Amino acid sequence: MAFQAEQKDVRDVLVLFNPQSGVVFKPSDVINALSGTWDVEQGINLFYQESKSPEDGVAKVRRALERGTDTVIVVGGDGMVNTIGSQLVGTKTRLAVLPAGSGNGFARHFDIPVRPEKAAKALLAGQTMDIDVGFVNGRPFFITASLAWDAELAKGFERSPVRGIAPYVFAGIYRYFTYEPQVFKLTIDGQQIRIHRPLLMTAANLTQFGGGAKIAPDTRADDGLLTLVVVPHMEALELVSKIHHLFDGTIQTVPEVQTFAFSELKIDREREDPIQLDGELMEAGREITIKVKPKALRVIVPHRENAVRSGK
Repeated sequence: MAFQAEQKDVRDVLVLFNPQSGVVFKPSDVINALSGTWDVEQGINLFYQESKSPEDGVAKVRRALERGTDTVIVVGGDGMVNTIGSQLVGTKTRLAVLPAGSGNGFARHFDIPVRPEKAAKALLAGQTMDIDVGFVNGRPFFITASLAWDAELAKGFERSPVRGIAPYVFAGIYRYFTYEPQVFKLTIDGQQIRIHRPLLMTAANLTQFGGGAKIAPDTRADDGLLTLVVVPHMEALELVSKIHHLFDGTIQTVPEVQTFAFSELKIDREREDPIQLDGELMEAGREITIKVKPKALRVIVPHRENAVRSGK
């Protein structure tokens, strides 16, 4: 073989597909990719199932856990990774991701290839890593939780009939002119801070939203901390002139941007608003608590230390 399999203790693997992912793919492409890699390894049993809805996927992964499945491969986007991965938090069962979404923030952080055959090889030859998990009012997230205009992007995208990066851009433009900033009172690991009408406020466990937008480029997945990134409200022309920093990994060099590493964040804001968790909307009240649970999820990632640490 052209690659070396490292997952020696993998035996029973559930492969879950999301037919509604942002990127169109043929299930046969994924099956062929896994058949030529994971399925030829002696002792590995693959079971393929379709996740017809979030509830259906949760039910199927719970049954898999009951029968002793040691690895779950999610073929889908960040929303499905969150839905299925949340069921694996605190267990010994590993999560592996074959990206098939619009943004693929989880996969991009860990340098998981987009093409199924390359992803299958990279993961089989990869390593098991225990990563941190963030919790917003008790609900897990693995990538980001956004509370300002950055949450409005998910709201606009959710209403779009088209998937991909372009709808995010158009949603951002539209929501910029309709979003009403508000005041946030924060308690960051016991320290009280008042943030006046921010444009972006994101708690990050991994480096990016997805689609190459790196909101927290220095964030690590396994250091026991989350990163809060705050961008003040600015005029449209100024925002356009600085948006490139989000995509070239230099957002933290912008003088106006504030970052805080934390293990617990308490938020008191002026009004209720939905927030974004791993690309999906969640209803939330004025008071929000964000915590981290260190190394609470086992994941399989490509065996490249630099990529795992930096997300590049």
